[in-house]
Amino acid sequence: MSDKLVYGTISSREAMELEEKYGAHNYHPLPVVLAKGQGVFLWDPEGNRYFDFLSAYSAVNQGHCHPHIINALTEQAQTLTLTSRAFYNNKLGETEKYITDFFNYESVLMMNSGAEAVETALKLARKWAYTVKGIESDSAVLIFCEGNFHGRTIAIVSASTDPDSYDGYGPFLPGIVKIPYNDVNALKEALEKHGKSVAGFVVEPIQGEAGVMVPDDGYLKACYDLCKQHNVLFIADEVQTGIARTGKLLAVDYENVRPDVLILGKAISGGVLPVSAVLADKKIMMTIKPGQHGSTFGGFPLACVVAKAALEVVKDEGLAQRAYELGKFFREQLRNIKSPMLKVVRGKGLLNAIIVEPMNGFEAWDVCLKLKEKGLLCKPTHRHIIRFAPPLVITKEQLQEAVDIITSVFDEISK
Repeated sequence: MSDKLVYGTISSREAMELEEKYGAHNYHPLPVVLAKGQGVFLWDPEGNRYFDFLSAYSAVNQGHCHPHIINALTEQAQTLTLTSRAFYNNKLGETEKYITDFFNYESVLMMNSGAEAVETALKLARKWAYTVKGIESDSAVLIFCEGNFHGRTIAIVSASTDPDSYDGYGPFLPGIVKIPYNDVNALKEALEKHGKSVAGFVVEPIQGEAGVMVPDDGYLKACYDLCKQHNVLFIADEVQTGIARTGKLLAVDYENVRPDVLILGKAISGGVLPVSAVLADKKIMMTIKPGQHGSTFGGFPLACVVAKAALEVVKDEGLAQRAYELGKFFREQLRNIKSPMLKVVRGKGLLNAIIVEPMNGFEAWDVCLKLKEKGLLCKPTHRHIIRFAPPLVITKEQLQEAVDIITSVFDEISK
């Protein structure tokens, strides 16, 4: 690989040293510095090219620097970027209509990060519970699944079962119940136990950070039906699984479930800006009144044009169907790898994971380092799980090239 500087003004070594010295140490990145992205590829400052098999945690479904999205960004950036919601702007309403039509909801509340969108959904559920369902003040219960990852705020980590997420951040938000994932009876028992106090059930259709945990067929529909029986909001966190990643526009589409509250983020901007959205019908959304919730940047003009362009790419390029077909091909190819280290292959669409059995001193992290050396970037979700999530614009030929890299690494380590 090249050592000569090609992109930017500092080397990979200098970039890492600067982050180490001046930045907070709240991440443990793979030792690679990224300076350029295009489509499914990334380049370091020295010009070495890599397949991107993380897609910024599924934020870059449309590929890096997609020209349609970048053109929308640059054109709007020269006209108007931010107004705040103190005033109307000429892009928000147009984008709100596009998004609600796209996902078949009556209204949308745009925010910035996925965590903000989850927080919005939680506030919305509580507000609805008090003003519509008639739950006694300050007694609402929200049900979450063990193994979840919904973000990093105090409220959200209160629902986490991962010590790395919650340890040292208490005291935690009350009114939270945690139940096993992929267990319909656990939800049934929780709803019966807490009765009329339950405002909502918050669930990831596939648990991404937990290691691409795919629930049994029928789980989401059964949970949705239970929520309807108990007058509880079914809240789907599709920040990572939505926007065509799993082979459908939304992962819940596999079971024809229409969440009462839908949470979106990441790829709704194609990885260009922080944009997120919460969708619901008006009987839920309009429980929040002026001054009760908001964000300076939520729904700002630049975000609006970027989100609309990003969704246009998903539709125009048929990315959901592409992810469905290539995902099947990818899993078949991974299952053909003959290695005692590779134990399980699972996923839907182009959100996939493998379980790595430690061998010859190598764990999942070491496999990712070897893959990086051969030009493919991915990251473990745990010590023994590696997630593979390339941009959805990847071609079958590129996917096969990536499979060949993965195969060669396991062949080397397994010897």
